[in-house]
Amino acid sequence: MATRTDANQRTTQHATHSSTHDSTQRDSDPLLDEQRLTKIDYMRLAGARAALRQFLRITELEAHELGIPPQQYQLLLSIKGFPGRDWANITEIAERLQIRHNAVIGLLHRAERRGWITRQVDEERQDRRVVRVQLTAEGEAQLAQMANALRHERAALNETLRTLYESGNERDDESGDAEHPL
Repeated sequence: MATRTDANQRTTQHATHSSTHDSTQRDSDPLLDEQRLTKIDYMRLAGARAALRQFLRITELEAHELGIPPQQYQLLLSIKGFPGRDWANITEIAERLQIRHNAVIGLLHRAERRGWITRQVDEERQDRRVVRVQLTAEGEAQLAQMANALRHERAALNETLRTLYESGNERDDESGDAEHPL
C-alpha cells in the first residue's frame, strides 16, 4: 500500500529527474520512447478513472440519502476493513484516508458523538497517546446499511475494471507488453 510519504517521494524523485533533463533530451531518450502510452492506453486509463469516479459519486449520493456523511462512511469502512483486526489507530486511519492526523481527530469526534465509534488507549503500546479506534454496534449497523446499499455499484465497478483489464491484456498479449494492465 502506498502512503502519502511514498507519493511525496515519488513526486520529488520525478521533479528531480525532470529537472535534470531538458525537453530535447527527454524527447530523444529511447527508454522513454518504449514507455510512451498509446491512444488505447489513454482510453483504458480514462475508462478506469471514470468508473472509479462514478462509483465514488454514487457512494456520496447514497451516503447522503441514508443520512451518513460520506467522510464518516469512509472512516467507518477504514476501521472495519483494516487488515488483520477490527480496530485501527489514528495514524493508520490517516494513511488509509489520505488525510492529516488532525482531520482524522475531527472525524472521530463527530463519529463518537453519533455513537458510531469508541476510543481506548492501546495497552500494548508504550506510548499512551496511541489509541485503538473501534466501531460500536451502531457504527457496525450504519456501515452494513451503506455497504449493502452499494452492493450493485461494487459489482458494476468490478465488471468495468475487469473488462478494462482483460481488454488491456489482450492487446498486451499481441504486442508482448504486459507493463500497463490499465
